[in-house]
Amino acid sequence: MNIPENLKYTKDHEWIRVEGSTGYVGVTDYAQGELGDIIYIDIKSIGDTLNQNDTFGSIEAVKTVSDCYAPVSGKVLEFNSAINDNPAIVNQDPYGAGWIIKMEITNPAELDNLISAEEYKKLVGV
Repeated sequence: MNIPENLKYTKDHEWIRVEGSTGYVGVTDYAQGELGDIIYIDIKSIGDTLNQNDTFGSIEAVKTVSDCYAPVSGKVLEFNSAINDNPAIVNQDPYGAGWIIKMEITNPAELDNLISAEEYKKLVGV
């Protein structure tokens, strides 16, 4: 299982990659594996300002539907249009091409509330 060291993680299995004041957000390799084949991603929060842990959308897989939660507070800037056309990208490359939203981080201190790759490994039993 792939758990990159350069990301921060939530206990709900989202990750965030910080680039300046921008964050790229997706679901972890563990989460996509548990969900199974992803068939649809519903994001209606573009332009919305969210608080940490607010729902920003949902992922529909063959087995289930799961909500996605904002790892930090911020404004949702963009939805990854590539996964709109091909949601399986999230299964194939969850940390790269399979990112879900890009957001402007409004409270960088909240990144301290997230867990490291090492802590996430313990959470999922790796």
